[in-house]
Amino acid sequence: MTFQQFLLILWARRKVVLYTFLATVLTTVIVSLVLPKQYSASTTVVIDVKSPDPIAGMVLPGMMAPGYMATQVDIINSDRVAQRVVRALRLDQVPVIRDQWQEATEGKGDIAVWMGGLLQRNLEVKPSRESNVIEIRFTGADPDFAAAVANAFAQAYIDTNIDLRVEPARQYATWFDSQIKLQRERLESAQKALSDYQQQTGIVVTDDRLDYEMQRLNELSAQLTMAETQGADSTSKRKFGGSDTLQEVIQNPLINQLKADVARLESKLKELSGNLGRNHPQYQRAEAELAELKSRLKEETGKVTSSIHTAGRVSQAKESEIRAAIEAQKKKVLDLKKQRDEISVLLREVDTAQRTFDAVGQRMAQSKLESQSIQTNISVLTPASPPLEHSKPKILLNVLVSIFLGALLAVGAALVLELGQRRVRSAEDLLQALDLPVLAQIDSTLTPEQRADWRFWRKRRAAGLQAAAGEA
Repeated sequence: MTFQQFLLILWARRKVVLYTFLATVLTTVIVSLVLPKQYSASTTVVIDVKSPDPIAGMVLPGMMAPGYMATQVDIINSDRVAQRVVRALRLDQVPVIRDQWQEATEGKGDIAVWMGGLLQRNLEVKPSRESNVIEIRFTGADPDFAAAVANAFAQAYIDTNIDLRVEPARQYATWFDSQIKLQRERLESAQKALSDYQQQTGIVVTDDRLDYEMQRLNELSAQLTMAETQGADSTSKRKFGGSDTLQEVIQNPLINQLKADVARLESKLKELSGNLGRNHPQYQRAEAELAELKSRLKEETGKVTSSIHTAGRVSQAKESEIRAAIEAQKKKVLDLKKQRDEISVLLREVDTAQRTFDAVGQRMAQSKLESQSIQTNISVLTPASPPLEHSKPKILLNVLVSIFLGALLAVGAALVLELGQRRVRSAEDLLQALDLPVLAQIDSTLTPEQRADWRFWRKRRAAGLQAAAGEA
């Protein structure tokens, strides 16, 4: 179908097109005037997702998630918020509304649920694309009622948001309260076990006592080393040294003095022997003094040698005693280490129980604060006010739409009628219908008689052409 054929069809069906178009437009205008006026009131709320939580002191990661704003929109559209609005405005107590509920549901179900569903039908929630602002719009027949419902939805959303945060915190607080009792019992049991063990062993501070005992063990080891050294030295002196060659003898001042006196008397005695003779009283007196000095020298040397032997025996006895003391001290140190390990285990249990008790107590305190919190990150940015003009129906918009739809319906009606009763309205239509060339075209200015004659001759010519085509 060419554009010319399309225009010819519209012109031929102009009455149908015109009536359909006018009927559509007039119907739209009448319906728009008859429909009750609807008023839309909107309020906006802003959600703070960047400020830290006043109790936790940190920015909650869930607020920064891409789906956070979508979740908030779903909360506003939820049945819980709608039913809270019904209870806040006391719509379930209005007699007219209760009568409508009785008529619609025959008294079945909850009126708050039924009324909340009606409010949700006229509710529209739009989040901003690049901000944290959400618009809450409600449409109703009364402007004051629409504004009141929009503000009630905003407040119900804020209250519901607080409840969603407080209810889990209350459950956590109850659970932590039971856990804090268990952790307190565990801590008291660990502390009692530590105290009983300390009283049993008599140990208060294990590290200081262990250090003291280790120091004493080291001192005994040093004394043992010294005693062993002295014993070995004494044994060596007894085996390989004579009494005159002992260092103690050589370094003894009394023995050295006696040796000097012996040497002096021996020299004097030799001199007297040459001058006076051996039988002289003076010689004999000197000889007696020399014998006495040698006796004293031998006695002193014997004392020094005996002292060395005594020191060796004392060293051996002391070494045995020190070894026994070291073994006893080692046993004491090992027992003390074992006790320290036991106490360390008990101390770790007490420390672990204390840390767990503190952590549970801290979480319980935080949960209790959160369960009592009335703070939220949502604020009303712009409260709704009663609109001055109605939002529905929009007569101008409806007329423009009806013009467009009326034109489509009119054209569609013309085409449907044309397809149901196809007619030849141009040479192109005849060519498409008969698939034969058009030899002539009668002007539309001919009279009806001329047109009738022309139709007669056209029919005869068409019949002749069909016969010729059949013979061929």
